[in-house]
Amino acid sequence: MIRLCLISLLALICSCAEGQKYILEVSRVTFFSDAPIEDITAENTKASSIFDSASGDVAYSIPIREFQFVKSLMKEHFNERYMDSEQFPKSTFQGKIMGVDMKSEGTQNVKATGKLTVHGVSQEIDVPGTIEKKGDKLFMKSKFIVRLEDYKITIPQLMWQNIAEQVEVTLDFTYRLK
Repeated sequence: MIRLCLISLLALICSCAEGQKYILEVSRVTFFSDAPIEDITAENTKASSIFDSASGDVAYSIPIREFQFVKSLMKEHFNERYMDSEQFPKSTFQGKIMGVDMKSEGTQNVKATGKLTVHGVSQEIDVPGTIEKKGDKLFMKSKFIVRLEDYKITIPQLMWQNIAEQVEVTLDFTYRLK
């Protein structure tokens, strides 16, 4: 009986040491382009993601065609002229979250380091963010700049006043235990 209790305790300790995996429950990805003639904003709530609290590994995928715009013509131009979403249907990130203490509740400043792929081009990035832990939920937020030329997204000369050379991306993810 004592042996069975020791084995059970050891199994419990090992499973706690592994960390826990979190899956995305609610996502909100927005981008904002501040241009001289017209600001452009779009929102996407169809991302998928997983976070491993033991290793800090995080990955997400955002379907490009799911961005919603105020004007349907903006969405059409975004998908057909700039993002080539038929050829490049998603944007992805694979990396690590650094600076998070999973034993602590509350909001923590963190940094994500990894590979962002947009328009078929991958770039190493470091972005600041926060993680808030409340019970078995995690709330991750980040805001960063993406330069279009870094991802080979070209702006036609006629449109340079309508589209900024860089966009502000905001991620707001809510995770739950897997």
